[in-house]
Formats: sequence, structure tokens, C-alpha cells
Amino acid sequence: MWAPATRDGAAAEYIAAPSLTFWQDVRKRLWANKPAMLGLGFIILLVLAAIFGPMLSRHTYFEQNLKLSNVPPLFQTYEVTDSAGATTRFFFNSGNLNLYEVTPSGEVAGLLRPAKKDLIKKQQQFKFGDREVVLDTAKQQLSFADGTALAPSGWQWNMSNLLGTDQLGRDVLARQLYGARISLTVAFVATLVNFFIGVFYGGLAGYLGGKADTIMMRIVEVISTIPLTLYVILIMVVFNSGFLSVVLAIGSVYWVDMARIVRGQILTLKQQDYVAAARTMGASTPRILVRHLLPNSVGPILVTLTMLIPSAIFIESFMSFIGLGVTPPEASWGTLTSEAVETLRAYPYQLFFPAAAISLTMFAFNFLGDGLRDALDPRLRT
Repeated sequence: MWAPATRDGAAAEYIAAPSLTFWQDVRKRLWANKPAMLGLGFIILLVLAAIFGPMLSRHTYFEQNLKLSNVPPLFQTYEVTDSAGATTRFFFNSGNLNLYEVTPSGEVAGLLRPAKKDLIKKQQQFKFGDREVVLDTAKQQLSFADGTALAPSGWQWNMSNLLGTDQLGRDVLARQLYGARISLTVAFVATLVNFFIGVFYGGLAGYLGGKADTIMMRIVEVISTIPLTLYVILIMVVFNSGFLSVVLAIGSVYWVDMARIVRGQILTLKQQDYVAAARTMGASTPRILVRHLLPNSVGPILVTLTMLIPSAIFIESFMSFIGLGVTPPEASWGTLTSEAVETLRAYPYQLFFPAAAISLTMFAFNFLGDGLRDALDPRLRT
């Protein structure tokens, strides 16, 4: 029943778990970070929607239909049946005081024209076969000719324009997708410009050291004392509005943080033995930077790069919002919010969708950046 316990000395030294390289461990910890994965998934879906969404949409971002302006994405429908049994479905837009016919599938068929208008009583009469519906524009009420109130039949999602239309009858979803393409393109291109300038400048300052480092970092401090948003506005005023102007303005200013981080990493790494060995073997400064120093600084660089993208999106949206960014008829999230402010009280959905897109995108990149920071931190390795 009982057996003596034995101990195998060789088995005690056996490591059951396989060893992981640094990047395998980074991937494992990043995958285990749920907020970071949620942010990464949202970013991937957003990029795919920005690339393929405008191609698949049946509307273009510039297509106008003034008869269907300011149509909401969700509306309350009414039904009127005449003596012949024909039923007409429609909804009342309280913002512009119009009636729109709706098909059973939820498609907006078009604007209904009143048969008669009474400007004194502020009423409009609509004919549906032998039935008559009166719209009291002052009270915003619908009733039959005998005064009986017309009760709504239910809520219907707008299947013609899933996110509604704007004040010019343009599809909000199509403009949202195209705006995502513009905003993300500006953010990625401007971030790449920041990356190359910041890495080159910071790496050179950190490697040279001495007076060169002092002078170069004093220049960075002078640039940092200027409010960066004001500096971007001044550049936009000089070079006029447009896509390239936004990229130039953001890319020429926001590299200072990248330069500081890269400089700090280079100052630490250049004292390592492998750098001294490379220098002894006659390696040039560019080779030492590119082959030895910058690859070992990739962790902080990636984290900073991830954090620069939401900043670029916000700056581009802000510039377009005040009229210094992307110019109409081009659509970006900034121009969408700027146009929606004019109709905020009557049609808040026009501001909600681009504002939500900006907020969610910034959250997603911040979650991903935090996850990368934790995954790349060697002190957190288990």
C-alpha cells in the first residue's frame, strides 16, 4: 500500500515551460492584455472600414439630395389607410417640419408635398387617397381632418441612410467612412514624419553628446516653449488649408517628444560594450545608430509612436473644425463636426457620430499604447 518516495536529481533540474524570446514574451503579454486587444481590434476594423467602406457604400461622400436633407437615422412612423385599402407609411421630421414617405422595408421614398397650406393657421393638409391628414406646424402635431389625433405606429430605422443625412442631403455614413480615411491618412503620414525627424534628431544628439547634444536639445526646448497648437495654426495660415498643409504642420512640430525619448535611450545604450566593440572595429556613426542603438530602443519608440497617432487625429480634427484643415467638399471627422454644430439643437445625431468616432479611436490607440508599454517593459517579465 505504501511505497518509498524517490527523487530524481536530473528531473529536478528540468525546466517544464519552454523558454521565450523577448518578442515572443511581448506578444504573449500583449495578447493577454484585454483592453489592448480590444483597442487593436477596433483599429483594425476602423482601417478596413476606411479602406473598403467608401467602395462598398451605395452613396458617395459628395452626393447631395436636398429633398432628403436632415433625415434622421431613426424615426417614428405613421400609417394611413384609405377606403380602397391602400396604406401609406410616413414619418414627421420635426426639425424641418416635413413629411417623408417610407416603404415597408424602411427605405425613405421621398418628400411628401402638401395638397394645401394655411399660413394663417400654420397648417398643412396632405391627401392619402380619400383620407386627409393635417399637420399643425405650430404644435407639431398630426391629426385627421375631423380632429382625431394620428397615433404613431412604431419606430423604424432608416435603411436608405443608416446614419441619416446632413443639411445638404448627403449620407452621413458615407461621409463618416471617407472622413475616417482622410483623418487616419493624415494621422499616419504625420506620425511617420514625426518618427523620422524625431528618431534622426534624437539619435544624433544622444550619440554625439557634448556641445552638439547641448545645442540640439536647447533647440528642442525652445520649440517646446511655443504652444504647439498655436504653432500649427500659424503654419496652416501661412501655407493655406489642405491635406498637405495639415501633414506638414503636424509633422514639423510634434517630433520633439520622440527626439527626447530616443536621445535618452541612446545616451544609455552607447555606453554598452557592444557599441565600443563596433566603434573599435571601425563602424561608422550611421551604422552604429542603425544596426546597434536604434534596434535596442525600439520598445520606447513603438510606444511613443502609438501615442502620437491619437494626438495627430485630434489636431487634424481640431484644425478642420476651425476651418484650417481639410477643405470642403473633402470630408474628415473635423469637418463633419464643424458642419454639425450649426444644426446641433435640431439634429444632434450629426455631431454624435463623428465625435464618437474621434473619441473611440483615441481610446483605442491609448489602450494599445498602454498595452505595448507594459508588454515591452522588461521589469514586468515573469
